Amino acid sequence: MNRRTFMTNTALAAAAVGLKLGSGGAFASSSSITRISREQYDDWFVFDGLGVLYDINDPTGGIQDNWRMTERLRRDVLASGLSCYRQTTGAPFPAYPGDDAFEQAVTILSQHQKLIDANSDVLTLVRTFKDIEQAKKDNKVAVTLGFQNSHVIGDNLDHIDTFKHLGVLTMQLTYNGQNQIGGGANTNPRLPLTEFGYKVVEKMNESNVLIDLSHSGERTCLEALAASKAPVTISHSGCRALADFPRNKTDKELRLLADKGGLFGVYFMPFLAPDSKANSDHLVAHIEHAINVCGEDHVSIGTDGGYTGIDDMKKVQQSTDKMTQHRLDNGAAAAGEKLGNLNFMPDIIGPDQFYKLANKLADRGHSSARIEKVLGLNAYNLMKEVWK
Repeated sequence: MNRRTFMTNTALAAAAVGLKLGSGGAFASSSSITRISREQYDDWFVFDGLGVLYDINDPTGGIQDNWRMTERLRRDVLASGLSCYRQTTGAPFPAYPGDDAFEQAVTILSQHQKLIDANSDVLTLVRTFKDIEQAKKDNKVAVTLGFQNSHVIGDNLDHIDTFKHLGVLTMQLTYNGQNQIGGGANTNPRLPLTEFGYKVVEKMNESNVLIDLSHSGERTCLEALAASKAPVTISHSGCRALADFPRNKTDKELRLLADKGGLFGVYFMPFLAPDSKANSDHLVAHIEHAINVCGEDHVSIGTDGGYTGIDDMKKVQQSTDKMTQHRLDNGAAAAGEKLGNLNFMPDIIGPDQFYKLANKLADRGHSSARIEKVLGLNAYNLMKEVWK
């Protein structure tokens, strides 16, 4: 069953939650607001810069022993309207202490490819940009694989090509800690891109691998941006000017990213609000700030989450706290990550969250052309340029 068949057979609720508008601001309401129809939205290229196939309500995560997604997960992915999303593969931190990071990455990469193969009527693995175009024509969801920590290459630059040939087209230089390339969000923000890190940037440019700087520390981020000869992404982050967390990016980083032709993806994470109680109003505010700083051609979204709605919020909070405690215990958590946080926008979470976001932006007076860019067209253009 493809998305168009699913949408034909299923009536989705199209009501979107409107944002109460103030009397001023750069994106004030007008009497000529045009909302986005579901038909219009379904024709768009919709991209999530970092997502996950996961049903938080299901103990299995929605993935069965035969690697088949549950019917609910398949249904929700199709209903989301997604054209393409990036799936983290490998391990951003040592999953099995003492094991070789390269071997771990190969093992987890193989598992993700099995998942895509087992659900080939819904998903398509992206190896070249043409696969993205073909998936859109076939009404399937294109899946591009990426690392959230390039510690997996060790000190061997040739591993970049090895992983690219295995389907990894995006590589984030660091996770929250320090590695052989540079500093992460939890480290001293003055840690530089290392000498080896400069070689990594050069090699990734040469190999047409998209560099991601989402979790990097500020100096590492700025130096990598300056060094790169190709556009770079910050696929899932927020704006430090609105919420002062290390995982969010400064305006200086955003400006240089845009100047270099790159793309900034706003995540659906608690770090969007100073008190970590973020909702879709905060999400819209960060998108608007990023547009003001970067320009509308350099802003996108990267949820860092899934596409299924919540059945029981209390149970989901408990399972989220369990995961957070695990991350706190092993040192993987970002500064500000704490029990009680929700790693999604609770007021719009579900398969229609992108459509709801589109109309929240429309209600703020943004044009359909701008909204289409933010929801995926900008990412489409970036991937087309880098993965040439």
